[in-house]
Amino acid sequence: MGHRILYTIAAAIWFVMMGMVPVTEAKSSKPNKYASIIIDSDSLEILHARKIDGARYPASLTKMMTLYLTFDALNRGDVKLNDQMLVSTNAARTPPVKLGLKAGKTITVNQAIQALAVRSANDAAVVLAEHLSGSEAEFAKRMTLKAKAIGMRSTVFQNPHGLPDPGQISTARDMAKLAHSLLRNHSRFYPYFSQKTFHYNGQTYTNHNALLGTVDGVDGFKTGYTRASGYNLVLSAKRDGRRIIAVVMGGASGKSRNKHMADLIERGYDVLEKNQSLIRQSNRIDNPVNLNADLLPRPTVRKHEKPIERIKAYSLRAASGHKTDTVRIVHGRTDIAIPKALNLNAWSIQIGTYQSEFHAHQANAYILHDPELNIGPATPQIIPVQRDRGPLFRARLAGISHKRASAACKTLASRGHSCLVISPS
Repeated sequence: MGHRILYTIAAAIWFVMMGMVPVTEAKSSKPNKYASIIIDSDSLEILHARKIDGARYPASLTKMMTLYLTFDALNRGDVKLNDQMLVSTNAARTPPVKLGLKAGKTITVNQAIQALAVRSANDAAVVLAEHLSGSEAEFAKRMTLKAKAIGMRSTVFQNPHGLPDPGQISTARDMAKLAHSLLRNHSRFYPYFSQKTFHYNGQTYTNHNALLGTVDGVDGFKTGYTRASGYNLVLSAKRDGRRIIAVVMGGASGKSRNKHMADLIERGYDVLEKNQSLIRQSNRIDNPVNLNADLLPRPTVRKHEKPIERIKAYSLRAASGHKTDTVRIVHGRTDIAIPKALNLNAWSIQIGTYQSEFHAHQANAYILHDPELNIGPATPQIIPVQRDRGPLFRARLAGISHKRASAACKTLASRGHSCLVISPS
């Protein structure tokens, strides 16, 4: 008994020293894990919301981001589907669920993608992470950077598979953003999430998503489970040309989660139809809530009222079509004036200042290869800034038109990312 007490005290001291709080599941104080959201994938309007900004453990929903970065790499040509990837000892030792990959053997990128989307294989996730970034830790940094770039402001990734880690957190809202971004930016790879079975090494694996093909319109996305997270599920469904995305986190069991999700899908389409009816009747909806907007109700805008000429933080729909020359930046809540246009392709955007040159280069690479920003011709620049406490490094993308620079900064601002338009010197 004395040894047990000493062990408990030592463990508590270790967690305090590491700045961590152990996750417990004591029956007397079981945390509330539940959260859910439904969005209209076209308008990004929230059709249903429950605790959507509460911190939750994503579990294997994490693999959606692992696949996102894999699809990014495929689009850039960094890897090909038939590339052979070496299985490391670290990957082979990853706990289940897994394929049982052996160290020293290989698996193709295509097989690994299917293993994540269908089997939710943790060892295959590690193989992808190590192949793309050299290590799980470096890949996790890229995952978090990408999360911030697509507006997942409350998400931090520590590993590529979702196995328990107290520092790996997300929200239902952020998972909806990830699903929407996958559909928008990687639609050609979406059929992987619709795949019902996966054949590998003589075995056939069935997709964990039991609602796939059984609920009208459901055609993909991902399940997840750990004891700390509860039963998670992200779904997308399409009926009569209208697509919705639904997220449930913290279900009590797989069966109850699936039943609740099926109900949410019906609820989502019911609300969608009612909204469309309102639009047909009055050509407006009072107080629509956007996926990336604050949860506070919006003021009703009547036809005779002048619309607000300002881009609201975290509103994707507001990222285009505005006539204003001012963008509200989330960080610091400051207004950045966009300079007047010049007829030169010599404008730049500054996307951040970093303590290491490596992170500045990495930030430039992510922004440069974002297809939504359309700044492919830009040239990455790193501007060192000397100071007493050590240098800082400004990340810039140069050699683009004022129109492209302005549009890119507005889009980045709408995601909550700092951005400055730099005029030609």
